[in-house]
Amino acid sequence: MMIEEQKTAASKEEIKFLAGPQNRLQDFKFALSVLFEFIKGFRALHFAGPCVTIFGSARFKDGHPYFEQTEQLAGKIARLGFTIMTGGGPGIMEAANKGAKEAGGRSVGCNIVLPQEQQHNPYLDKWVNIKYFFVRKTLLLKYSYAFVVMPGGFGTLDEYFEALTLIQTKMMSQFPIVIFDKEFHKALIEHIENLKAGQTISPEDTNLYLVTDSIDEAVAYIQKNSITKFNLQPEKPYKPFKWLFEKE
Repeated sequence: MMIEEQKTAASKEEIKFLAGPQNRLQDFKFALSVLFEFIKGFRALHFAGPCVTIFGSARFKDGHPYFEQTEQLAGKIARLGFTIMTGGGPGIMEAANKGAKEAGGRSVGCNIVLPQEQQHNPYLDKWVNIKYFFVRKTLLLKYSYAFVVMPGGFGTLDEYFEALTLIQTKMMSQFPIVIFDKEFHKALIEHIENLKAGQTISPEDTNLYLVTDSIDEAVAYIQKNSITKFNLQPEKPYKPFKWLFEKE
């Protein structure tokens, strides 16, 4: 009951903030709350290592083809030496974390606090619960050197276009993005082609991602455009400070 009450309070807090100007004290308190959420996320994920973030729907259960494909793909990416990062919940997120865990890799999650869902999945080595979507999204992008977009809904598309926009505008390095399952994303890719035809994006912007049905092609693309391109090393660059009560 206490957890549910906390979730409801967090949701109401964000809804109130997004309802327009509040008094200065309330806005200041919200800003402090956001700062605390960022610091909490930084402390939890600082030692996660080079990550690949996998986005996808929470609605696909174990046994669904998308779940099984994600599990296989995540396992192969983990064997490259990457930590698999997800939103920490069920469905595609669980499949990705499970694939990493069973491949002997590391698995982390950045879970969102919602009144009706979601609990973190059981395949996480480390996770952090975040109250605000925009903070969570920043953390999912911050630690990753590649992104995989599996079938999903509004949240998945939001995360995909956030990463794509940051890369397109050079606010983030040109890390590889893989869109998996051509048939599911057919209309999305056609719409992006329409954007190009309408000159609202540049012709070369469609080179910022790979669309594929092949797990091996996706893994090779990530290896070439992340590990090789950015010369990633297996050594961890940071050591925890005991006086800050940090843990790997």
